[in-house]
Amino acid sequence: MVVAALPRVQCHDCGTTRQIKIDFADARRSYTKGWAKYALQLTRSMTIKDVADLLGVTWDVIKEIKKKDLQRRFANPSLKDVRRIAIDEICIGKGHRYVTLVMDLDSGAIIFVGEGKSADSLAPFWKRLGRRRHRIEAVAMDMSSAYILAVRGNLPKADIVFDRFHVVKLMNEKLTMLRRQLFQKATADEKSVLKGSRWLLLKNPENLREDRDEEAHLAAALQLNEPLAKAYYLKEELRTFWGHTFRWPAQLFLRSWCKRAIATGLEPLKTMAKTLLRLEEGLLNYFEHRISSGPMEGTNNKIKTVQRQSYGIRDREYFELTLYSLHQTKYALVG
Repeated sequence: MVVAALPRVQCHDCGTTRQIKIDFADARRSYTKGWAKYALQLTRSMTIKDVADLLGVTWDVIKEIKKKDLQRRFANPSLKDVRRIAIDEICIGKGHRYVTLVMDLDSGAIIFVGEGKSADSLAPFWKRLGRRRHRIEAVAMDMSSAYILAVRGNLPKADIVFDRFHVVKLMNEKLTMLRRQLFQKATADEKSVLKGSRWLLLKNPENLREDRDEEAHLAAALQLNEPLAKAYYLKEELRTFWGHTFRWPAQLFLRSWCKRAIATGLEPLKTMAKTLLRLEEGLLNYFEHRISSGPMEGTNNKIKTVQRQSYGIRDREYFELTLYSLHQTKYALVG
């Protein structure tokens, strides 16, 4: 503890009285710069709560020290060399609260955090980009109509690349929908076989567990129901789309797949095929740029870890600064 009587000085011209500045502490702070540096160093390997408990101060004191350091190093991420980006949304709390994230795919850095998941969420990002908009070559994203309109309206020269993860996710949703419809119409004996097959249908074949006899269970369900088998094998075949080397064979494959999906007469598959045909250009752009929002998904997992460690988001600005720092920092980010 440092106890010192600090003199005050008065200006002869305006009569204002001020306390003199000191080198070892900032104004209106109850701790010295050296102590703050020590506390900040501890946060490299400890949570904010643990540091606060160790030093006998509140959570907010340590958070403010760390927030100031993050502001100094990460506020207003540079957009100078950004060429390829990914856009995605993530739920950040109860009540379906979302933020829209923009990542620089070349550096792995989060370069924008927007409130919500609508087209308006990206408005501040377009404003920050300014004249740099024409430098953006490609955007990896999901098939959200809001994001599609926003990107086409603000980055007319950029290619949209629909992400593999979201396409597969949509196909899985259609398969689950079909299974539910078939289950409702099934007999009691058929239901006993179909029961528990939902996750088996969504698993990749190589991930089926032998010790649980999952492969045999799946085979029985597919043998029992022909429409379900058609949908399952089409789902598996769609995964090979991204294995093509060039754009034109991938286009032939995609159109053939959609034609066969529509020919099944199954409504979920017909809807899926029409969606893929409508968004064909964004799917085929993958073979020009070979990008995806996969790195964004990895960052989303880090963000969820941050939220669990912090028991929620207590300071929105601090949360954003934390996201900007994720690609460069390896120590505990919150507490």
